[in-house]
Amino acid sequence: MGETMKETVRTPPFSQFEWLLSGRYLRARRKEGFISVIAGFSFLGIMLGVATLIVVMAVLNGFRKELLDKILGLNGHLLVQPLESPLTDWKDVAERISQIQGIRLAAPVVDGQALASSAFNASGVVVRGMRAADLNNLTSISGNIKQGTLEGFDEGQGVAIGRRLADTLSLRAGDSITLVAPKGAVTPMGTTPRIKPYKVTAVFEIGMSEYDSGFVFMPLPESQVYFNRKDDVSAIEVFTSNPDKIDTFRRLVTEAAGRPVFLVDWRQRNSTFFNALLVQRNVTFLILTMIVLVAALNIVSGLIMLVKDKGQDIAILRTMGASQGSIMRIFLITGAAIGVVGTLTGFFVGMLICLNIESIQIFLSWLTNTDIFPREIYFLSKLPAEIAFRETSAVVIMALTLSFLATLYPSWRAARLDPVDALRYE
Repeated sequence: MGETMKETVRTPPFSQFEWLLSGRYLRARRKEGFISVIAGFSFLGIMLGVATLIVVMAVLNGFRKELLDKILGLNGHLLVQPLESPLTDWKDVAERISQIQGIRLAAPVVDGQALASSAFNASGVVVRGMRAADLNNLTSISGNIKQGTLEGFDEGQGVAIGRRLADTLSLRAGDSITLVAPKGAVTPMGTTPRIKPYKVTAVFEIGMSEYDSGFVFMPLPESQVYFNRKDDVSAIEVFTSNPDKIDTFRRLVTEAAGRPVFLVDWRQRNSTFFNALLVQRNVTFLILTMIVLVAALNIVSGLIMLVKDKGQDIAILRTMGASQGSIMRIFLITGAAIGVVGTLTGFFVGMLICLNIESIQIFLSWLTNTDIFPREIYFLSKLPAEIAFRETSAVVIMALTLSFLATLYPSWRAARLDPVDALRYE
């Protein structure tokens, strides 16, 4: 019998009574209302921080993906330019490059600047000459024809223009557009501008304001005549199956060209733009993480006040046989519950906003009577949001980690509380 009396009943870690006490401390009574207010602000801070981080990172990812798709969908991944002599052998070079495995398209182009005008307005444009077959393989254009058709593009003297340019010039498919090139015929009086009207055979809209308002596509033979190119082209635009392996393709294209060429890849052509996006994304992540950090510090202050308020309870539990580890776990659960629930709520709120970002943007524009997403500034026709699993997971793990770390010191203080001193001064 004496041996039985000496045995101590040990409860396993995170037992039922620890969870019950933690839940009790989270439900405030009237005299503990202030502590509950701090816990509520901590919950809101973590929820808003996580939701904001998820939404902002998704929008920045969406910007990068949309801009990358649209820029590379029109300009290609690799630009092959001639060295030493004009690119008069462009047919053979393009054919050899197109035989490389992983090359989707090798399109000879003639680029030039011109003034596009109609009876109503005028605008500066980039005129790009391309073969009809290449233009049809360029899905960013052929897959987004809004008016007219590209059928018989090579046969006539028609051009394809962007939707925003058509709106600026008040034109539709079938109307006539006049192109004025600064370098035209050479006369005894000097070089005269070349002015020529063309029929608008197609109107496209790829969703990027800069391209929809500034590009005119012309049949390659006609562009050679218009820009006095004779038998050569400006360059060959190369489209690959994987832009991230561009270094490998550079080497293969150089070998396949069979002549001196100068290569410019998509990273060089857009390095400033995409580097700026990367810096913006990283800095934004660091700044918004501060919201979660401040909310985690609120958990610290709330738990410290709770430990001070529950000093007598802790002392009684210790005299009843509760271990220091058990006391520590009670307050760990209390603080972590705020962080976990706040993080999960923020996660679901952030995902909900990301999935309905365009509807929310339209509603806010209507509510404020302003255009909060001007197409001319952001180059996109709609607000994008691309949810990346890795980044979203990083945000959730970071918030849970900060919330857990915030509970360690107050929980340790509670476990180290001397029950004799606590009961003496109550």
